[in-house]
Amino acid sequence: MTAVLAGDAALLGFARVLRAAGVDASAERVHAFLSAVDVLRPGMRADVYWAGRLTLCGNRDDLERYERVFAACFGGGEPAGRRVAAAPAPRLRLVVADAGAERRAPGAADPATPPAASLAGSAEVLRHRDVADLDAAEREQVRRLLAAFALRGEARRSARRRPGRRGAVDPHRTVRELLRHGGEPALLRRHARTEQPRRVVLLVDVSGSMAPYADALLRFAHAAARGGRTEVFTIGTRLTRVTRELTHRDPDLAMAAVAAAVPDWRGGTRLGELLRAFLDRWGQRGMARGAIVVVLSDGWERGDPELLAGQMRRLHRLAHRVIWANPRKARPGYAPLAAGMAAALPSVDAFVEGHSLAALERLAAVVRGADDA
Repeated sequence: MTAVLAGDAALLGFARVLRAAGVDASAERVHAFLSAVDVLRPGMRADVYWAGRLTLCGNRDDLERYERVFAACFGGGEPAGRRVAAAPAPRLRLVVADAGAERRAPGAADPATPPAASLAGSAEVLRHRDVADLDAAEREQVRRLLAAFALRGEARRSARRRPGRRGAVDPHRTVRELLRHGGEPALLRRHARTEQPRRVVLLVDVSGSMAPYADALLRFAHAAARGGRTEVFTIGTRLTRVTRELTHRDPDLAMAAVAAAVPDWRGGTRLGELLRAFLDRWGQRGMARGAIVVVLSDGWERGDPELLAGQMRRLHRLAHRVIWANPRKARPGYAPLAAGMAAALPSVDAFVEGHSLAALERLAAVVRGADDA
């Protein structure tokens, strides 16, 4: 039987959260991170911190995200090299219970779990917990992790060009280079099209049926809005644009501003009418054209399902992709039988879960085009 490293599972979860926060934690970087922790001491919080910082961060922008995620997963800020336990413990491995009992002397205490792996392990378990089932302390930890999220739309080729070694010849720069050399032959200057992320539009359901998830989803939207090119609306009985309110850097201030701006908390749901209002006022004029539109809702509809189906078809024609994230999808035996959800699904490109941190990480991957992430 192949031994499985429990510590590695926890540290891999930490790397996944970093990736969701926008850090380019590639497979090669993660492998280097695990190797560094293995050489050092996984029971030492400072060793885990510096191993990750030196292997997983690729540029200066990654450092701030790394600090936030590390603090959320392991607690506190940058470690000063202090030991978090009396003595470093070996990496925890899954072994057969009987075999462990044979090696242990009668009355001997169980080996201590590495503190760093334990903290990361709790964060890894929390990633898969349904947000609606968390207690106050767990919700606070989820909020810290959500504050480190990043949402970037799938890249598209822009009409703008930049200097490059390959690509079409840039006649203007080439002529200027010839003139600079007095008409003598010079190297051909080339340019290539740049890539930009597509605009992302988030429609967050704040009706009564979505009350257990609304705070987490809006904090996810807040983290997404910080990156730019993201528009956020709340939907319930009214449509409210809250992009400006979410520009506050502090998540709690942003949530307070949203609470003051949204008049229909925990009300009913009129998805079809509000989607039509969005398309008439903003979407048709360009906000939804070529964008990635994400609906975060359980699909309960008090209005006419046929109206919702028609507006979803209209949205699908305008947007590059339409993604629907439903927190109820993760429940055992779930089927999209609600009238609103059944009416919307034919016009949805991706139907994903939205009940946990891991589900929101998956949603972020789908938005950026990494469907297999």
